[in-house]
Amino acid sequence: MQEAKQTPLYANHIKLGGKMVEFGGWALPVQYSAILAEHKAVREACGVFDVSHMGEITVQGKDALAFLNRLCTNDFSDMADGRCRYSPMCYPDGGTVDDLIVYKKRENDYLVIVNASNCEKDFAWMQEHAQGEVTVKNISENVAQIALQGPKYREVLAAAGTEGQLPEKPYTFREDIILAGVDCLVSKTGYTGEPGVEIYLRPEHACRLHMALIDAGAVPCGLGARDTLRFECAMPLYGHELSADITPLECNLKSFVKMDKPDFIGKEALAARPRTRRRIGLELVDRGIAREHCDVVDAQGRVVGQTTSGGPAPTLGKNMAMALVTLEAAEADELWIRVRDRLLRAKRVKLPFYRSVHT
Repeated sequence: MQEAKQTPLYANHIKLGGKMVEFGGWALPVQYSAILAEHKAVREACGVFDVSHMGEITVQGKDALAFLNRLCTNDFSDMADGRCRYSPMCYPDGGTVDDLIVYKKRENDYLVIVNASNCEKDFAWMQEHAQGEVTVKNISENVAQIALQGPKYREVLAAAGTEGQLPEKPYTFREDIILAGVDCLVSKTGYTGEPGVEIYLRPEHACRLHMALIDAGAVPCGLGARDTLRFECAMPLYGHELSADITPLECNLKSFVKMDKPDFIGKEALAARPRTRRRIGLELVDRGIAREHCDVVDAQGRVVGQTTSGGPAPTLGKNMAMALVTLEAAEADELWIRVRDRLLRAKRVKLPFYRSVHT
């Protein structure tokens, strides 16, 4: 644990009794009380997460838009100031470098949020492919990030003290919002499937705001609940549903891949590469839990794919899995998942497994 990097909220995690683990080189709480209790709090009330390990990269200059449009599969041409947009970023062969969110602050000024474990790799990739008048900076060390998620997030913000107009629509953000006396950028985004916001601020103010949100009624939550929440909503996790070997199209992210754009890195490969597999959802019928990297088997006993994420879906009270399987297997009503030396029967179900009633 001593070798792991500490986020600006590390002292609060210790004070609150967080069970600390190493995650992507960072010391983070996997839970405080119990994963299921924290999961339930987000679905029904409000939870607060430390996501300061995520990476923040600025892209500025008169060629910033052209650069981002070439770098990413989505199109940012029509994006207004104060909007955010999700996008995969591909290698020339169509595999995924990472998935990220682009924030447009104003013309020629963007903020890009990348996955924690990929930050250095992504920054190097972006620098390598910078063209024209564009400046790319990794500002992650100067930014703390807190996620406040759940249907009662507005009540928590009101109790903590809010000055300024909060963003109303999903994937919008506002700067210069004062929360509990702290200047913040607040975006209506999240990774739980519930209403909520992600808050960006200076690291030295993070502990104060974090405790103010908890005092205002937010339940501190760890990595365990963050994963079960995103899993129920079938949100892709890099290294599982997306990777250098998995394209965005195989992950069912076609709506974020704009093939009508003039060009982007990986476009030619995605257009030419035959699609042979697809991400699907499975509900286990037999008793047992399937995690990632379990073989998926068809009725003829052939291995037709692998699970990418799996486990209990607490809100549903069922055991589920996402899997990357052949196109033929993706149409089957029933498949089997090999867990150790057992074949567990599973039925194909639609993704996402869960949709919030609060959004």
